[in-house]
Amino acid sequence: MRIVLGVGGGIAAYKAASLLRLFTESGHDVTVIPTEAATRFVGTATWEALSGNPVSNSVWDDVDKVNHVRLGHEADLIVIAPATADVLARAAAGLANDLLTGTLLMARGAVVMAPAMHTEMWQHAATRANVRTLRSRGVTVIEPASGRLTGTDSGPGRLPEPAAIYAAALDAVHPPAGDGALRGKRVTISVGGTREALDPVRFLGNRSSGKQGMALAEAALARGAHVTLVLAHAEVPPPQGCDVVRVESALQLRDAVLAALPATDVLVMAAAVADFRPAEVVGTKIKKSDDGAGPVITLVRNPDVLREAVLAREGRTEPLVIAGFAAETGDPTADPLTHARAKLARKGCDFLVLNVVGRELVFGADSNEVTILDADGSEAAAVRGTKRVVADAVMDHAAHLLSP
Repeated sequence: MRIVLGVGGGIAAYKAASLLRLFTESGHDVTVIPTEAATRFVGTATWEALSGNPVSNSVWDDVDKVNHVRLGHEADLIVIAPATADVLARAAAGLANDLLTGTLLMARGAVVMAPAMHTEMWQHAATRANVRTLRSRGVTVIEPASGRLTGTDSGPGRLPEPAAIYAAALDAVHPPAGDGALRGKRVTISVGGTREALDPVRFLGNRSSGKQGMALAEAALARGAHVTLVLAHAEVPPPQGCDVVRVESALQLRDAVLAALPATDVLVMAAAVADFRPAEVVGTKIKKSDDGAGPVITLVRNPDVLREAVLAREGRTEPLVIAGFAAETGDPTADPLTHARAKLARKGCDFLVLNVVGRELVFGADSNEVTILDADGSEAAAVRGTKRVVADAVMDHAAHLLSP
């Protein structure tokens, strides 16, 4: 697919480099058009090196090619990230005073804008009017995220994460095949990593970022589902439109999942649930001893939440699809796939999503590579791409199993 990536002149311009990598690593041909102001944040050499294409922001370069016409006509997709208040205003007004806005007026494909600006600018009546105008013309304007902005400010106006922009951009060109497949269904997803308290200060945890779980929520929402997130610790916020039940420990997560189960049509256990917890939680902070000896911590097993959910559906008349996740590293006894098939047999769920993990793999990354195993251990699909691409495949598989 031919993509034009427009970059507005905001501090969030540096994040567009990660978005560019997502596009190019997926095989798309990307031409970057930064505004003049954007080049004060990220230089053209960076865009050329990452895209493999020449970069310009002037209609006076390569005049014989009439770039603003050619690029607009050839692009299957135009994405602007960050879309500053100035870019939104110029696009809404139909101005063509640089290569980017000229290209927008010639666009024949999908256009997606990811705003980023201070909260007051985003909430200003002029900006809101410009957004309404653009959306009325068929432009996809993504809602900005909330969080830390430039300086000490915090609030709505933060550029969404590159993976979220990537997913929204692809959806604008090719809506998910499963769109509406879960309409009216209730999907419960466990997300993030549990934390098991040692004392009031310390805990046992894991490296889960929650990104894959949030992508699953987005995919379920896109298919029309009512989504409940059982949310442990995560580095990214939940998407708008979800009901959120916040938990800390494996025991709390177990209680929340089982409480949601009677009203659930699809359960996806994507959280990284601790297998063990301290047998005793100390009421005060554990101190160093003068003799240099460390504390002895006795661990006990946590309940198997996925297995309990499978057992809890016995006797149920309405269908309930249950999916588990297996994060495996492999060891001297077996490879990750063998371990995953054994786990699937033990758990008894309808399918299992295997991802191979490690310090440099999966945790915190924007992309993933998984194998979906059906209940009999057969490989239903191998999926590689952004975590939203993986999430789409998981939700499509769940919808397929849910439907007769």
